[in-house]
Amino acid sequence: MTYCKLFITLRSTPVFATVFVILGSLTAGCVGDSGPDPDPVPPEVLAEEHTEWRANRHRSLTNPAAGVISWAGLWELAPGANRFGSDSSLAIVLPPEDAPPFAGTLHLENGEVRLVPEAESGLTLDVASAVTEELALRNDREENTTILALGSLGLRIHSERGTDRLWLRVWDRDAPRLAAFELPEYFPVTNDWRLPARFDPYPEPRIVPLADVRGGTVENESPGELVFDVGGSEHRLVAFARASSRTYFISLWDSTAVSDTYQGGRYMRVPLANEEGWTVIDFNRAYNPPCVFTPFSVCSLPPRENRLQVAVTAGEKRPAEPAY
Repeated sequence: MTYCKLFITLRSTPVFATVFVILGSLTAGCVGDSGPDPDPVPPEVLAEEHTEWRANRHRSLTNPAAGVISWAGLWELAPGANRFGSDSSLAIVLPPEDAPPFAGTLHLENGEVRLVPEAESGLTLDVASAVTEELALRNDREENTTILALGSLGLRIHSERGTDRLWLRVWDRDAPRLAAFELPEYFPVTNDWRLPARFDPYPEPRIVPLADVRGGTVENESPGELVFDVGGSEHRLVAFARASSRTYFISLWDSTAVSDTYQGGRYMRVPLANEEGWTVIDFNRAYNPPCVFTPFSVCSLPPRENRLQVAVTAGEKRPAEPAY
């Protein structure tokens, strides 16, 4: 059943009345069992907005300052000393055109990383001042992340929420892939996959463990689930967000992964629910995780609850050819 709230005027006196109207389908501005129907976007506007979104995504992926396509290495740090340079006998081996045989040592102790540089290693801070003394490194989950440079390489300590593992992430500002990269194809963009969703909060936020592509586990915080309808059937997605989040993060799997989309699932960003508890999921903007484009990632996989029993024929497809 669908109902609408109507405002009427009787003898110039505002009167509020609630009228329940049985309708065959939702009408704009009405609220029904499947939620407020999102206003359809004119096809030409929808296409234009999607083109702009894809352009922004391409720019982000190919940003030479640590965009995914520039990633050139990822090494999990072992407790104690982690020596790095171009010498093949070291724990972390960098390209010889950028790094000396021995550039320095990363010491991991009690969740903190200290850099002890080798003399005249060429290491700099933010491609500026030379690093000649021992330095505490702030990881990329902390403010004022420490960014190092070595030749055309950038280096930082990478951390994932809910895990005590730390990595050295390296990217190459001159990577040939940056200029050659093209986004994969998308399914046709349509209003049919812009769906109203009700936010169903948990009594308390939950910590959800997620397997990652490197054989470990990361943890994400979930305040609740998004409930939506496809073809007359109700579906749910566990939504991830923290108190400071501006959107919900969603990782999902659907049956298109068998043939068209990434086998491990896709990601989405969804606007936070409004005061009435509703939002809109735009499946046209489902996108591939970084591990589709590079082996140097720690992508989390969708939770079991987010394996949808419906084919989501919207969003980004897997690359036609292996991306690496």
